Formats: sequence, structure tokens, C-alpha cells
Amino acid sequence: MSSLDAKSRPFRTWNGREAWEFVDGVRLHAIGGDQVLLCRVQYEPGKQVPWHKHDDTEQVMVILDGEVEMTIEEDTTTLRAGDVVVVNRGLHHKLYSESGVTFMEALAPVPLDHVPDRGLDLVLGPDGGSQHVER
Repeated sequence: MSSLDAKSRPFRTWNGREAWEFVDGVRLHAIGGDQVLLCRVQYEPGKQVPWHKHDDTEQVMVILDGEVEMTIEEDTTTLRAGDVVVVNRGLHHKLYSESGVTFMEALAPVPLDHVPDRGLDLVLGPDGGSQHVER
């Protein structure tokens, strides 16, 4: 018998759940804890996320399928399956995918603007997410 309540149970699934449309043509699934958020992100062909920055959050991405052109400050490259990128806090960046892309990203601390449903998508421990950041 588990002493964990429903919100703190560590096992979750994205199966059977619609991805959340973060911006037009860009959908994600998310799961996070007290300190880190993991997202599976999918861009439809021809879609983008325009210039932005995360003042309080570091982002690490690994490309699973497809390719995406990413610009961080003045540095632009095309990322493909197996490529990894680290976006440190406060760096301006943008992404565009001509043919579509799927990647996983980890963000820490948890940016709450990336969490579609705080009840389903966060597994909180004793810290209760006190380090999460609002944008």
C-alpha cells in the first residue's frame, strides 16, 4: 500500500492525452516535479516559435526526429535527430522547422507557462514546487 496521494504518484502517461498547443502548430506534453520539467515537443511543418528568452530557466533539448533551425543570440544552426543543444538562462532564441520536428526538452527550474495542467502534469514532493517560475 502506497502512502503517496494521487498528485504525488510518480507514474504518469501521455498515452491517450491530446498534446497541448503551446503556440500555433507547436504542441507539447509535459511532466514535471519540484525542480525540472520534461516536455515532448512537436512542430508541424512550417511552424516556429519566435524570439523569446527564459530569464530564470535553463533549457536542454535533444532532437528525436526531423530538423529545426535554431538561432541563439547571433548563432544559427540546423539541428537533426541526435543533436543536443543547451540554452542558458537569459539567452534570446528562436526556432523554425520547415519539415516538422519532434524533440524532448528539459527545463529547470520549472517554467509554469509550459505546464498545460498543473494537476495532471506536476508531481510535487515536500518542496511543493516552491522554485517554479512564472513568466
